[in-house]
Amino acid sequence: MAAKEELLGLLHEAVAGDLLRRVKSGEATSSEMSVVVKFLKDNGIEALATENNSLGKIVQEMPEFTDEGGLYAKH
Repeated sequence: MAAKEELLGLLHEAVAGDLLRRVKSGEATSSEMSVVVKFLKDNGIEALATENNSLGKIVQEMPEFTDEGGLYAKH
């Protein structure tokens, strides 16, 4: 017998809520963070880096690489 759609929705909400709580509290392990990323991807959630959001700030802090495999500083 197939589970009712409402029951599946409640389960989905509970999983999302628990994952969010663990991330916000800082309790999430690296493997749990991988689960979070997969959960978001599986649910069609994407983020675009912009100058004004957290993802964009992470990108700005990352080193850039040359074609030869070396690093150089951003300016």
